[in-house]
Amino acid sequence: MAFIVFRLETSYYVHAYIYLGAIIADEGSKPEILARIAQATAALAKLKTIWNDRNMALSSKIRLMRSLIMSIFLYACESWTLTADTERRIQAMEIRCLRKLLGITYRDHISNEELRNRTRQAIGPHEDLLTTVKRRKLKWYGHVTRSAGLAKTILQGTVQGGRRRGRQKKRWEDNNPEWTGMTLGAAMRKAERREEWRELVARSSVAAQRSTKTTG
Repeated sequence: MAFIVFRLETSYYVHAYIYLGAIIADEGSKPEILARIAQATAALAKLKTIWNDRNMALSSKIRLMRSLIMSIFLYACESWTLTADTERRIQAMEIRCLRKLLGITYRDHISNEELRNRTRQAIGPHEDLLTTVKRRKLKWYGHVTRSAGLAKTILQGTVQGGRRRGRQKKRWEDNNPEWTGMTLGAAMRKAERREEWRELVARSSVAAQRSTKTTG
């Protein structure tokens, strides 16, 4: 087993550990995202008497779900590195929750877009779950870039040596070019100007929402 010795203390290498309630894994954010999906789904099941209450308005159910269930899922989402696979899993989890609230199964042959339309009719325009994750992460990136703490040092720091050959693991900051259309350097310079970055995050959130409508 690999280990390091620092100040006469031995620390052994592990593939994953829990820090402040979140899973930190060498394979990226997927284990944490899957754990959050499982926790949110379990919380949803515990409140099934509320979701099955025909006397409660759908708008009230959706607001309860977003405040009680999605808040569990979104814990520390700013630290996630999203991939195409985890994005699909986030969207699928939200759809399962909406179907639960609406009492609709896949046998009813109602599309995901129709589910979202019914949700918008109940509570008005709102962000879907994946867009919320992206917006929070971009806002946190701006906050870290403008700060002067350890987080900025780690974000902008470099490690000696080169990356291994072959397919590279996606890094936390690699999501930024995908969502903003900017290079990492340009995004960093933009993030240093609070108002400009805030406007960019808003535009990126709108674009992400439109993308969800076309793919959901």
